[in-house]
Amino acid sequence: MNTENAGTTASVGSYRWSICALLFFATTINYVDRQVLGILAPVLQQDIGWNEIEYGYIVAAFTAAYAIGLLIFGRVIDNIGTKAGYTVSIAMWSIAAMGHALVRTAFGFGIARFLLGLSESGNFPSAIKAIAEWFPKKERAYATGWFNSGANVGAVVAALVVPWITLTWGWREAFIFTGLLGFIWMFFWLWIYEIPKDHKKLSKEEFAYIHADQSDGESEKIPWLRLLRYRQTWSFVIGKFLTDPVWWFYIYWLPKFLNQRYGLDLAHLGLPLLVIYTMISIGSIGGGWFSGVLITGGSSINKSRKRVMLISALLILPIVFAPSVPQWWAVLLIGLAAGAHQSWSANLFTTVSDMFPKKVIGSVIGLGGMAGAVGGMFIATAAGFILQFTGSYVSLFILAGGVYLLALFLINLLVPEIKQIEI
Repeated sequence: MNTENAGTTASVGSYRWSICALLFFATTINYVDRQVLGILAPVLQQDIGWNEIEYGYIVAAFTAAYAIGLLIFGRVIDNIGTKAGYTVSIAMWSIAAMGHALVRTAFGFGIARFLLGLSESGNFPSAIKAIAEWFPKKERAYATGWFNSGANVGAVVAALVVPWITLTWGWREAFIFTGLLGFIWMFFWLWIYEIPKDHKKLSKEEFAYIHADQSDGESEKIPWLRLLRYRQTWSFVIGKFLTDPVWWFYIYWLPKFLNQRYGLDLAHLGLPLLVIYTMISIGSIGGGWFSGVLITGGSSINKSRKRVMLISALLILPIVFAPSVPQWWAVLLIGLAAGAHQSWSANLFTTVSDMFPKKVIGSVIGLGGMAGAVGGMFIATAAGFILQFTGSYVSLFILAGGVYLLALFLINLLVPEIKQIEI
């Protein structure tokens, strides 16, 4: 936590960071459950017998369901509230994660991944809405970076724990043990979480601090079609559609790339993935922290968010060389690019709460997340065919390197200035 945040915590209290910690652990569990398939893909490919195209379809089933689920959960969370919406989501995805242990065919994995994607889609709309409920605008990107770093921690935990469970007991047990984590988290969530105005442990000083720069705008329910009239909605939707597929590519093909290109098996994937996801965690937290520092230093929200997103996009460019360099250079390039992606993502997410009233944040996040998942579905299918017929990752890494600058150009074209809008 930087000096500004430390001083604020001392003067007004820090209970909001306990909520951020809950969101961090939920996102960690979300990505543990999501990452298991990618880590076990080389093993399952031999055990189940799927080819690259079938694996692409399995990943596409997850992302298609994720797209549908985001559209649904965004609206559900806006209607029933963050606490209930998050509870439903994590209960469903924990059951779906454990259900993978019952599967014996590629088609069965497609069904299991569809159910997991449908239910896991509630995580980010819930978390972003909770951040908007519990944090002032100047802290939201920083808090988002912290909880979003749970995605990277979850990937690290999965990379360390899943191979050990698999080599000790088997791959079915890996799905069961990781799936149980969500029910443990759910107990603490139901015990601790309430919105600020209903929370008995929140001080008056911290409540006032949280709401000092917020305008509620919560009296009216806004239909999806009305949200699509706003350029601000489309800036988020397009940003997610173009850049989320790169993250899906990292999640599901990174272990396979390291296995195919450098011969790393299940027992030797841990250290490279640990290095990569540690760099990703630094990028996630650092990107949110840096935009907060710029805002505190007097820069506008618009300049702060876009400046960090531009730096992130430039840091991603060298990823195009990853397939043609030695192993550890590839690991470092991928870690740098994926960390910069999370820096980009923390600020892109936060633009929603910068521009929209809290009542529609879940819906806008759902729309953008759906677009990102649709893009992920396309890249999953395309990657399966490209790798099946060429065996080369070069074109995929070129795409991963160049798409962010295009996305930022379109975002800036649609929204020259990030500011709160009236709906």
